[in-house]
Amino acid sequence: MADSTDSAAAQKAPRATANRSTTPVSDNFKDYISGNWAGRPDVTPEPREQASFAAVRRAALSQKFPGKRLIVPAGAAKVRSNDTDYAYRAHSAFAHLTGWGSDAVAGSVLVLEPTANAHDATLYFREAAGRDSDEFYANPEVGEFWTGPRPSLAHVAADLGIATRNLAEFTDVVERVDASTLVVRDGDRDVTDQIDGRRLLAADTESLETDGDADLARELSESRLVKDSYEIDQMRRAVAATKQGFDDVIGDLPAIVAHERGERLVEGTFNRRARAEGNQVGYDTIAASGQHACILHWTRNDGPVIPGDLILLDAGIELDSLYTADITRTLPIAGTFTEVQRRVYEAVRESADAAFAIVRPGIRFREIHAEAMKVIAAKTAEWGLLPVSAEESLQPEQQYHRRYMVHGTSHHLGIDVHDCAQARRELYLEGILEPGMVFTIEPGLYFQPDDLTVPEEYRGIGVRIEDNILVTESGAENLSIGIPRTADDVEAWLAG
Repeated sequence: MADSTDSAAAQKAPRATANRSTTPVSDNFKDYISGNWAGRPDVTPEPREQASFAAVRRAALSQKFPGKRLIVPAGAAKVRSNDTDYAYRAHSAFAHLTGWGSDAVAGSVLVLEPTANAHDATLYFREAAGRDSDEFYANPEVGEFWTGPRPSLAHVAADLGIATRNLAEFTDVVERVDASTLVVRDGDRDVTDQIDGRRLLAADTESLETDGDADLARELSESRLVKDSYEIDQMRRAVAATKQGFDDVIGDLPAIVAHERGERLVEGTFNRRARAEGNQVGYDTIAASGQHACILHWTRNDGPVIPGDLILLDAGIELDSLYTADITRTLPIAGTFTEVQRRVYEAVRESADAAFAIVRPGIRFREIHAEAMKVIAAKTAEWGLLPVSAEESLQPEQQYHRRYMVHGTSHHLGIDVHDCAQARRELYLEGILEPGMVFTIEPGLYFQPDDLTVPEEYRGIGVRIEDNILVTESGAENLSIGIPRTADDVEAWLAG
């Protein structure tokens, strides 16, 4: 990785490292590097596909908050260590309202300014610096030589169908902030601090009222409960890309098994497909082999992949639009299930199928989990694992079967892997299903290696099957049905 600089412009970057840099600072060098560059035509693009959908979303949000200034930051880059950052990803609410996905410029801010009848939307971002400045070569945080060129205001305005201004002009917005201004608080800490300071000053008080911010965050979450046609298409594409990733892992199994940290190779193989087909993975890949499959969010992925064990692969590809799939398959590493493994696997599949069978508009979201649990309770009782009958265990004051599946069966899915997370309980868990909702169905059974309540032959077995479900007008569609899921089909998949 190249080193940074010590010019005057570099000092403006928060993480400039002047103590170690060697960039020339002479006037002769500055004159020489600033000249003799070919012109760059800034071709005005056609609006991207999601621009019109984002405009509809902004209009709907505007109707919810008449007369209030709304500030939605994309967020700053996040430090990984010292002066290196994680790969940048804009805040989901910002991406949803602008249509700016993996190519968003860090630090951008969307402002919805109230008008008599609605809001005017303006996108503030750091536009490309000219070669008459030294930013392009001397600023390691944002300079073009370091991080690549940034688009012009006109380019982004045409691309996203939204008015644009230089980020430097956002200070004018801050100056106009009053007590009724609302901000997405977790979007950008520095922006939120600025807004809070101005609101305190405007209200002439020492205590800040943030209930309106919470209302805004909740509305932004709830607005994603029902997906539009663009979002549904993106979910289909994300699932298709994820299927390719699973195929890649199966194709690499010989090398995976041969390596002492085969789980890392599983992760790497899948992540390679994610970078090829999308932006990156939608969440840390879970490549849990053997008893690691009993750890629900195992992401260390440093164990061997041993024939005779199962491997639980929970992974999803995030597209450049930032929409992600979330799929789990549990595979027998040797190619075939043992009798006990198949018994557990098919019980989980039966639970998933039972849950899917009831999905239709009009039922409550929580009914999906309840239906899946009926099968989990029945199977664990049948195998003699419960101290009571399945019916008794299903009573709220009992729940013995939940020892072997402590997580929920479903969560909404979209631009976040756990989408709509700030929606009200009455619209989420207690919500009524509507066409256009997308969520997971993911029951599992996990028998910990040291669990004395189960026979030894079950210990260390973990199975989860997770599919991505779209509610339709008449029922539901399993978007991931093309990824083998019955025990027989999984074995055929591996053999192929």
